[in-house]
Amino acid sequence: MYILGFDIGGTKSAVVTASWDGDRVEVLKKDKCPTDRSIDPYAMIDRLISMADALLDEKPDAIGISCGGPLDSGKGVIMSPPNLPEWDGIEIVDYIEEHYGVKAHLQNDANACALAEWKFGAGKGSRNMVFMTFGTGLGAGLILNGELYEGTNGNAGEVGHIRLKPDGPVGFGKAGSFEGFCSGGGIAQIGRSLGFEGDENGVINAKTIADAAYLGNEKALETYRISGEMLGYGLSVLIDILNPEVIVIGSVFARSRDLLWPEAEKIIEREALSVSSGCCRVVPAQLGESIGDFGAIATALV
Repeated sequence: MYILGFDIGGTKSAVVTASWDGDRVEVLKKDKCPTDRSIDPYAMIDRLISMADALLDEKPDAIGISCGGPLDSGKGVIMSPPNLPEWDGIEIVDYIEEHYGVKAHLQNDANACALAEWKFGAGKGSRNMVFMTFGTGLGAGLILNGELYEGTNGNAGEVGHIRLKPDGPVGFGKAGSFEGFCSGGGIAQIGRSLGFEGDENGVINAKTIADAAYLGNEKALETYRISGEMLGYGLSVLIDILNPEVIVIGSVFARSRDLLWPEAEKIIEREALSVSSGCCRVVPAQLGESIGDFGAIATALV
C-alpha cells in the first residue's frame, strides 16, 4: 500500500508518504511547516495538501490524519482542540477525500500514536495494549482485543483526568490528577514545590530536573521518585481494569525510565493484582521523535 499521512499539531504540521507491505513500513518522503493559526483552517489545510501533492509519486491507496482532540473520528470532524481553537467543526476528512478521491481516516494524536506503536513499535504483535503519551500532558490510546477502542463518543483513554490524590500538581485542569503527577508540566510543578531552583539559567522542566537528578541532586531525585510512585498507582488501576499484555509509554518515560520505573514497579507489585501484573510488560515507546509520522501512517490503516 502507498500511504499519505497528515500530522497536524498546534505549532507544526507534517505530511509524509510511506509504503506498507502488511508487516513492514517504510517512510518515503516528508515535508513539514509551521501551523499558521492566523489564517482560516481550510487555508492551512490547503497548504498541507499542496505540500502533499508535491511529495506524491502516485495516487495514495489510503490517507491518515492525526490531530489533537477533541474530534469526532467517525464523522471526520475536528472540534476546537486547545492548541487549535479556531479549528471548530472542521470537516477535514470530507475536504481531503474530495481532493484525492481516496478514503481518509482521522484520529486524535494519542490514538494515532497508540496505533503506531501497536503496528510498528513496542506493542507489535500484542492484542491488548495501552499507549501513554507522558509528554506535555498525559493521554492514552487503547488497543483491546486487537482493535482500537475509542469509547461511546471517542473519549476513551483520557487517563490523565483520573484523580490519584485529593490534592497535588495540576494537570487536565484537576489538582492531584494522573496528568498532574505524570507529565512534563507536572514534573516541573513537583520540582518547584520541593524547592528545585532549575539549571544555570533557572529553567525548570522535566529535562533540567532529570539532568540534575543524574548528577545526584536530591530535590530532583525526589521529584522523579514522587512522579514514579504516582505512575505506579495509575498503572496499577489500568492493569487491574484492562488486563493488558503491554503498556507502552512515550516521551518523558522513554527518556528517563531509570528515574521513574524503580518506584513505579514497587507500587505495581504492591497494588495491582499479581495475576494481571505478572503478564503485563511496561516498556518505553520505540518510535521516538518520528511517532507523529508513524501515527498518521497507522491511522490510514484503521
